[in-house]
Amino acid sequence: MSERPTPADGGARRVIVDTDTAGDDSQALLLAALSDRIDLDGVTICAGNVEFDYQVENAKYTLDLAGVADDVTVYEGARDPLLKDYEYADYVHGEGGMGGSLFPDTGIASGDRFAPDYIVDAARAHPGEITLVCIAPLTNVALALRKEPELNDLLDSVWVMGGNVNCLGNVTPAAEYNFWVDPDAAKMVLNELDVTLLDWGLTIRDTVFDADTLARIEAIDTRYADFYTEISTQVRAYNRESFGEDRTTQPDSAVVAGLIDPELIEASATYHVDVDEREGLTRGYSAVDENGVGDGDPRTEVVESLDGEGFRAMVVRMLADGNPDP
Repeated sequence: MSERPTPADGGARRVIVDTDTAGDDSQALLLAALSDRIDLDGVTICAGNVEFDYQVENAKYTLDLAGVADDVTVYEGARDPLLKDYEYADYVHGEGGMGGSLFPDTGIASGDRFAPDYIVDAARAHPGEITLVCIAPLTNVALALRKEPELNDLLDSVWVMGGNVNCLGNVTPAAEYNFWVDPDAAKMVLNELDVTLLDWGLTIRDTVFDADTLARIEAIDTRYADFYTEISTQVRAYNRESFGEDRTTQPDSAVVAGLIDPELIEASATYHVDVDEREGLTRGYSAVDENGVGDGDPRTEVVESLDGEGFRAMVVRMLADGNPDP
């Protein structure tokens, strides 16, 4: 098992979550907000899963549900990718992103800064302390890099959910959704930042909740479990129609879970990773040089195995008790 970095003083990690808040993003936010091992500094919103304003309200609603909306500000960021056109994934998450029936209108104000500016300001104010958790297309992060080329040295670490490590994608055969939406940003981030990457292949192998797990969650009588059941309605219907199984996957939650409990990460290795930014058949393809045949610099730590049983236990514990910590 690889050794994972932890804060030098043994305290909570200072975290900014960059999200395109739909179903699983909201669960990742809940994990971060409810864990004593994470100090959630702020949340930034990026174009992605559904209409932008829905994403903003979804994040605020989730933070309010966790009881931290007064302490954690939501900052609005890029409403479009750097260069490309894209399509929403509401066919997976439902209209609005929260299962198709929940449309929050919180009345909570957004932060007064553009999200990439907030990321840069926080990194400059707290050098070496901020962990950036990226569970959206990487547009905001790329814009932050344009403003602050030394961002890699200013951040503690960067964790990304995206790409498909030598496996099929989930939006095209070649690409995972986050990298497909903004491949130009993904290419920039992976070439210029030291990233810990959790990909789509890991998700469909190690984060699946099957029908038995979903039934167990439905039997939990808490507002968090009710929330999970509501927002997963559409994705369960999509998976039943597409794959013939009642199941969900938790890609974004896996990233936060790995930060909360590093022991969940069973194996990882460092590779050169690049992204095809060209329009066409392979747009968003993540080229991971596992064989070392290229001449690129290996700087991306790819998580290759996650303790699925431990991960499921963490999420269920959070939904039942409001505390994901081991």
